[in-house]
Amino acid sequence: MSDHKPDTLSLVADVGGTNTRVALAKGARLLSDTVRKYPNQDYPGLGTVLASYVESEKVDCKGAAVAIAGPVRDGRGTLTNLDWSMDTKLLADVTKAETVAVLNDLQAQGHAMGLVAESTLTTVIDGPKKAGGTRLVIGVGTGFNAAVVYDTPGGRMVPPSEAGHANMPLRTKAELRLCKFVETSHGFPAVEDVMSGRGLERIYGWLASEAGNHNEKRAAEIMADAETDPIAGETIRWFVKILGTVAGNLSLIHLPFGGVSLIGGVARAMQPYFDEFGFADAFRDKGRFAGFMNNFHVDLVEDDFAALVGLAAHLDHQINLSGA
Repeated sequence: MSDHKPDTLSLVADVGGTNTRVALAKGARLLSDTVRKYPNQDYPGLGTVLASYVESEKVDCKGAAVAIAGPVRDGRGTLTNLDWSMDTKLLADVTKAETVAVLNDLQAQGHAMGLVAESTLTTVIDGPKKAGGTRLVIGVGTGFNAAVVYDTPGGRMVPPSEAGHANMPLRTKAELRLCKFVETSHGFPAVEDVMSGRGLERIYGWLASEAGNHNEKRAAEIMADAETDPIAGETIRWFVKILGTVAGNLSLIHLPFGGVSLIGGVARAMQPYFDEFGFADAFRDKGRFAGFMNNFHVDLVEDDFAALVGLAAHLDHQINLSGA
């Protein structure tokens, strides 16, 4: 049983589609030895996960913040790929915290930029990074999303976004056929429908159908069979190419001269293939703006706790602003 002084620590939770990570923070510093992972399938809702953690740690929280893998508005978030929700009132009730916040998961990742260890960053495209410049975080995992990060005199701002639910980009006849395949099966060809774990499976299904069969594979099988199954290898090539195109589009929209960061389990799984399958070429393939795309540095964040770090930093700032 833990013994924490009351009203000194904050609770932070990163809620994904499969697991929820919960931890304590002292000010802006994440206490990594307090991180616990909970399989979502074992709990009826997020409130019970947080209540279980609070009980196990015997903690009286000063603040509490959660990051939700789904849209957040007016202090209420709903997971896109799980029938869970959380709002600030319920969060305060469960944790007894005075200062609470509900953020989109990419917002939390944005608040972590510049705070995660350099050792967890792998360069994907080497380019300049302007100190204090706008940053862009792109998350590729169970779902897809992006968040832009502004550092201002009043503090860091990370507006929410649902970039994964915009239309997938189209330039070629083959991309149109992929779009139609996704549309026929799922009703709307969004970026997340191809740029995610299940998106990898859909690309594989489409390529299999193009080859005249109806084979299907899970995402993990596709990655494992990349060297032995030609369709699996081609699936990864398509994934890397489209991800480069989407990342380049988002970079032109937001001009992240402070750097672009890729996060999420699927993005990390693709790391060995970025060079082989032309991520940088697809990223820069913007016609007369191709040269301009050299202004952006892209790295891969390999820190499982980045969202928790960002939540701790954001919550500490909010507590200091309130004078609590």
